[in-house]
Amino acid sequence: MSFVAALKAAFKALVLPPAGPLLLAAIGLALWHRRPRLARALAAIGVGALLLLSLPVVSSALLLAASDTRVLDPGAVRDAQAIVILSGGLRRDAPEYGGDTLGRLSLERTRYGAKVARETGLPVLVTGGPYGRTPPEGRVMRDALEREFGVRVRWVEDRARTTRENAQFTAQILRPLGIERVVLVVHAFDVRRARLEFERAGLSVLPAPTVIPRLAVAGIADFVPSAAALQFSYYALYELFGYAGVRLGL
Repeated sequence: MSFVAALKAAFKALVLPPAGPLLLAAIGLALWHRRPRLARALAAIGVGALLLLSLPVVSSALLLAASDTRVLDPGAVRDAQAIVILSGGLRRDAPEYGGDTLGRLSLERTRYGAKVARETGLPVLVTGGPYGRTPPEGRVMRDALEREFGVRVRWVEDRARTTRENAQFTAQILRPLGIERVVLVVHAFDVRRARLEFERAGLSVLPAPTVIPRLAVAGIADFVPSAAALQFSYYALYELFGYAGVRLGL
């Protein structure tokens, strides 16, 4: 693992919620007898941050800040030459499927990618490699698209482990074929970073975001902590920091 990859893994494990705020609170508790004022401040910040990030109104605001919320313009698709769908993880050893299947993020992207493919008739490339002992995510996406959604997949990129590799390996497949403008199917919160990576790989990108967020202010439940809101805050913060990292060349 490269230094940058190790740094990113450590950041995900130790800084992002819930581990980051909990670690801060734990440090505060460890310092309680030696530095009580600092300890109380750290504990309060850690617990307060975890509480805030668990509120739907906060997580939806963070998602909006991280996301490209523009719906795909059908008129702009006329200039595109292919559809690229990025993987987003697998669900391991699903007994009802007899093995590994698409995780939630991959399934949401695959479903929307199938819709775009049917509406445009453009050829489809799926991209995603293996993680550990899992099969390449691109192959699982291809199987789902062809067997469950009735959409033929023209190309499978099955080596990439990061968004940067998704972009680079996809470009290696498409550019020699004269394909340089693609419809990129990812989650709305992932568009900015993914688009930047693909453009740096030499492809012109028309984003096709799915799961476009809206600000959660519908009722009292939006001000009550939930596990789902904490998960969305994780996605949003990961993408905000990730996009900044890409801009800085990391």
